[in-house]
Amino acid sequence: MSEMMFYERVVALNDQTHAQLKVRPATSFAYAAKTNSVPLLASEFFEAAREYPIVFARGEAGPVPAALLGLREAENLYVDSGGKWDARYVPAFVRRYPFVPGKGAEGELLVCIDEASPCFDSKEGEPLFAAGKPTAQLEHAIKFLTEFHQAAALTEQLGRRLDELGLLRQADSLAQLNDGTQVRLNGLNVVDETRLRALDRDAVQELFGSNALAAIYAHLMSLGNLGTLVDRLSRHGTGSKPGGKAAPLR
Repeated sequence: MSEMMFYERVVALNDQTHAQLKVRPATSFAYAAKTNSVPLLASEFFEAAREYPIVFARGEAGPVPAALLGLREAENLYVDSGGKWDARYVPAFVRRYPFVPGKGAEGELLVCIDEASPCFDSKEGEPLFAAGKPTAQLEHAIKFLTEFHQAAALTEQLGRRLDELGLLRQADSLAQLNDGTQVRLNGLNVVDETRLRALDRDAVQELFGSNALAAIYAHLMSLGNLGTLVDRLSRHGTGSKPGGKAAPLR
């Protein structure tokens, strides 16, 4: 799953190169309209579970939790034709746009931006720098990215631990829409409830103490939202033949 899925031209923010740059709030979520899933922080599970199916995708650093937003490639069923997000909770990965955390040569956190974003301009918006120093607007973005980066590290630990305990299983499935069209979901991993119940007391206590057990049950409850996705796709119209195959999570 790519960290830069809807970012077009990512560069490190520089107080000289971008001294005159200004930022405006995004007025549309159209930038995320072709994204069928986004990485999710473990701290978001409880809010996200009310809206989206939470699944795990295989990443370079291990299993990555993701909010499933669509059943087919390049289709976000939560962004309407006007660019409005049709859900009460918007994942932090989406809200951080047009900023994104990066890593420097020494592994330090860098504040990066999507230079192609219409949110940035040299004429309109709030300045990012004043006299070479970050403005309150930029300080707010830095704080958000720092907290996101820290939460992402804890989320990676959760994914690795679930993998180590053998709790994840592949869960490819076939969804049938109201018109009979079938859509296959590939590349999904979910917690196996049978394996979870078979854990020894020490492992359960560890998961409880780290709040991972609560996150696991939020994940399991969220899977009921797959039916919501099927309903959304049925209302949107399928545009594909029966037996069509959905792309793996990206």
